[in-house]
Amino acid sequence: MSDAESDLLVDGYLAHLRVERGLGRATLEAYGSDLTRFGAHVASEEASVASATPEHVSSFLVRLSKQGLAARSQARMLSAVRGLYRWLLREQVVARDPTELAPTPSRAKKLPVVLSHEEIRALLSAPDEASPLGIRDAAMLHTMYAAGLRVSELVKLELGSVQLDEGYLTAHGKGNKRRLVPLGMPARERIVRYRSEVRERWALDGERALFVTERGRSMTRQNFFERVRHYALVAGIRPISPHKLRHSFATHLLVGGADLRAVQTMLGHADITTTEIYTHLSKDHLASVHAKYHPRG
Repeated sequence: MSDAESDLLVDGYLAHLRVERGLGRATLEAYGSDLTRFGAHVASEEASVASATPEHVSSFLVRLSKQGLAARSQARMLSAVRGLYRWLLREQVVARDPTELAPTPSRAKKLPVVLSHEEIRALLSAPDEASPLGIRDAAMLHTMYAAGLRVSELVKLELGSVQLDEGYLTAHGKGNKRRLVPLGMPARERIVRYRSEVRERWALDGERALFVTERGRSMTRQNFFERVRHYALVAGIRPISPHKLRHSFATHLLVGGADLRAVQTMLGHADITTTEIYTHLSKDHLASVHAKYHPRG
């Protein structure tokens, strides 16, 4: 099989991911880059995607390691290649999966950074709610922390996404999957004020985004990232990214006794093992409380 035919197989798989699984453009580009790299490797060993053997997969992983690629990135690439061959098996293009016995490169789990309750309070109090900009930013910060949203989900919220009377919002997550997340009263009150006092004056006709800039258009991830950095400085806490609010949301729920499955649903995680990393953080919190307050701690 020629390189062109290998490319066609990869393109077919990416089309499957786009149509059948609804993956977004950025994710598809990442898959495409990883699979192109694998295709180039097997071509350099005078093979093709369809004829690759377990030895080709092993040599691919060895090459990635020698190139200094982190174990996390190696695991991601192997996952992409595995997905390709599972699809090729179902399509009866190949008779066996050459990745079947390939060990996943081990990597240490990196625990996410979580803000304390005091840091959260300082951050949420940082915007000047006497100004239109502060009113909007307070609404965004409260909404992100209250619902554990990703930044992309926050800026993609539309007017109809938030049901204030019922107390929930609809988030559009990865693969455009929708989920309902409860929204507490502090966030709801700030959204009400923002919509009536700020958005009605700023938003251009036809703009559907809930959160807009002074120019009347939808906020971007970059816009919000800079606002969070600014308010972290104002609050006198460590520099943070918006995603730390999502980490804090999950950890604070678990520390408070929330069910792991419920937190998984609210975060929109497809696999509960992704959510389980927060249990390590809550255990660390319990250990520190025990050490501080128990007479034999």
